[in-house]
Amino acid sequence: MPWFVAWLDHNGQPLPRGEGVPDFRIIAPGAVEEARDRGLCWICGDRMPQHMAYAFVVGPMCAVNRTSAEPPSHIICADWSARACPFLTKPHMERRQDRIPEDAEEPAGTMLRRNPGVALVWITKTAFAWSPPTGGMLFNIGEPLRTRWYAEGREATREEILESIDSGYPLLRDIAAEQGADALRELDRRTDEARELVPA
Repeated sequence: MPWFVAWLDHNGQPLPRGEGVPDFRIIAPGAVEEARDRGLCWICGDRMPQHMAYAFVVGPMCAVNRTSAEPPSHIICADWSARACPFLTKPHMERRQDRIPEDAEEPAGTMLRRNPGVALVWITKTAFAWSPPTGGMLFNIGEPLRTRWYAEGREATREEILESIDSGYPLLRDIAAEQGADALRELDRRTDEARELVPA
C-alpha cells in the first residue's frame, strides 16, 4: 500500500493510516509536507538516504516543465510504482471523481487531466521544493541522471513516448500562450530537450 494514500471512513473523512478504507486517488492530509520535512519516500514512507540519487514518478510532460506535485521516492519504489499502479499501467483508465471528500485539496500547480499512457521515472540528485504563487508545494525535479520510461507496466517504446509528449504539448502550449511569446519559446526549447531524453 503506497504510504501517501489517504484512509477514509464510510463518510469519506480521513482517518489515521491503516484505519478505514484506502482511496488511492486521494493524498493523506499533510503527507506532502511530512515527506519533505522528514525526508520520507513518497511510496514506502521509509527514510530517504542523504546524498544519494532518488526518483520521481511523473508523466512525460514533467520532462518538459521539470516539475512534480509529489515528493521523491527511492528508485526501487518508483520503478515498482511505474510498473504496478493501475492508473499508470492502464492507459485508458480515467480517474473516478465520485465520493471525493469535500475538503480534499487539489495538488499544487496546474494538473493536466489526462492519462498520458506513459510513466517516467526521473532519477536525480538535485531536486528542491518550492511554493508557487497559487499556494501549496511543488518540486523542481532537477537534472536527470537517468530516465526510465514505462507503458502498461513494461518498458515503453520510443513511439509511445513521443506520442505521449506530442499529445500533451498542446495542453502546455495553451498555458504558455497566456504568458506570451517568451513563454512559448521557452516551452519549445524545453520540449526539444525532453525529446532528446527519449531512448532511440
